[in-house]
Amino acid sequence: MRIVGGRHRGRAIVAPPGRKIRPTADRVRESVFNILSHGLGADAPRLDGMRVLDAFAGTGAMGLEALSRGAGHATFMDLDVAPCRANIEALGETARCEVVRADCLRPPPAPAQATLLFIDPPYGDKRAQAALMALDHAGWIATGAICIVETGAGEEIAPTPEFAQLDDRRYGAARIRFLRQER
Repeated sequence: MRIVGGRHRGRAIVAPPGRKIRPTADRVRESVFNILSHGLGADAPRLDGMRVLDAFAGTGAMGLEALSRGAGHATFMDLDVAPCRANIEALGETARCEVVRADCLRPPPAPAQATLLFIDPPYGDKRAQAALMALDHAGWIATGAICIVETGAGEEIAPTPEFAQLDDRRYGAARIRFLRQER
């Protein structure tokens, strides 16, 4: 697995052996960032200087990809932060990162709001929507923020007035939804 774009392009990201952590595939990450840059029309965010939250971070691949492409700061939240922390250190990004060891369903109050979020719980556990709402209520999501929610291909997320769906894509076993905070 590697960073697919930006200043760290081609640099390796290490995932622990086994199936405990399932990082987003390189080609899916590339597609997500292409859609972010070119496929959302007027809703397309500028990554330059953005504040990012990578929830259920695992290896930190999505947040590190955003940093590589110009985001200013990334917060990584998960119960097991060791894999993410190792990748942050290997890429020399500790100054622009914060690692929060916490349950994404019971997040601590946010020190700052993110304008770009990645939420990627384990497939099949149906925690994506609950985590999205918990992070919003804890103040992690800025008004107008773009939220990328990755679930298993067959998993549904119920529409809510707080979040408008901008796009919905399937990539093999993965389903990626692009939402905007509508507060």
